Amino acid sequence: MGLYIVAAIILLPLIEIAVFIAVGDAIGILPTVLLTVLTAVAGTFMLRQQGLSLVTRMQSELQAGLVPETDMLHGAMIVLASILLLIPGFVTDAIGLLLFIPPVRGALARFIVSRVNVTVVQTGRRGQPGVVDLDEEDWAEKTASNPDGGPKRISPWADDDTPERQG
Repeated sequence: MGLYIVAAIILLPLIEIAVFIAVGDAIGILPTVLLTVLTAVAGTFMLRQQGLSLVTRMQSELQAGLVPETDMLHGAMIVLASILLLIPGFVTDAIGLLLFIPPVRGALARFIVSRVNVTVVQTGRRGQPGVVDLDEEDWAEKTASNPDGGPKRISPWADDDTPERQG
C-alpha cells in the first residue's frame, strides 16, 4: 500500500505537467490558466452547495436518532473532491468532478465499506459505555454576555474553584 502512495506522489505531478502541456498546446496558455482557475471556483461553489444539503440531511438523521454513516462518508468525499478541484491540474480536476456526482460517490462508498470493518456504537442510556454521567455538583452552566445582549453559554463543566469542589 505504501508503495502505491509513493508512486502516486511521484507520478501524479508528472502526469499533471504532461496534461497541462498538451492542453496548453491545444487551446493556448491563457485559456488553460483560466480553465484551471474556473475549476477551482467551481469546486468552491459545489462544496458550498452540496455540503450544505449534506449537513442538513445529517442533522435530520441525528435528530431522528440515526447515525448518518453514509452521509459522513459522502461528506468526506465531497471535501476530497473540493480539495482536488483546488489543486491546479486537469487530472485532479477530473477526479474531483467525478466525486461530486452522487452515483459515483455511492459506488465508491460501497467499495470502501465492503473493504473496511466499521463498528458503530450507539449509546444513550445511563450506565452504558460512552455515556458521561455527571452528578449535579460536577456540572455548572456558565454564561457571558453575547454581542446581541443575551447570555452566551461558555462551558457546561464546573470550575475546580467552585465551593463544592474546594471541599
